[in-house]
Amino acid sequence: MIRATVLYLLVAVILTVAAGWVLLLVYPGAVGQKAIVTSALVALAIQLVAFVLLQLFKTRNVMAGWGLGALLRFGGLGVYAAIARNVLGLDMNTALVSLACFLFLSMLIEPLLVNV
Repeated sequence: MIRATVLYLLVAVILTVAAGWVLLLVYPGAVGQKAIVTSALVALAIQLVAFVLLQLFKTRNVMAGWGLGALLRFGGLGVYAAIARNVLGLDMNTALVSLACFLFLSMLIEPLLVNV
């Protein structure tokens, strides 16, 4: 489980950095950079918890693990939307687009690494 989680985190970080670089081209400037970096850190935290949940459930009920991960991602996006502008002072468009992008990309690699 630890090997798969570390490998997943490594690949997720690489994907997040690459996607963040592309998003910085779309949303240039300090405001965009702050929102993208914050979203990347939030996405990596959410994805790490979701992947660990998947690892814990994979022997009993893998679909339950994926379902819990999906709920965690959806809830995380909702909480982030609620606090991004007023609490964190981020541009809402940049923050939510980048978080959704990071969550989606790192979610795509889960099936490839679940049985490592």
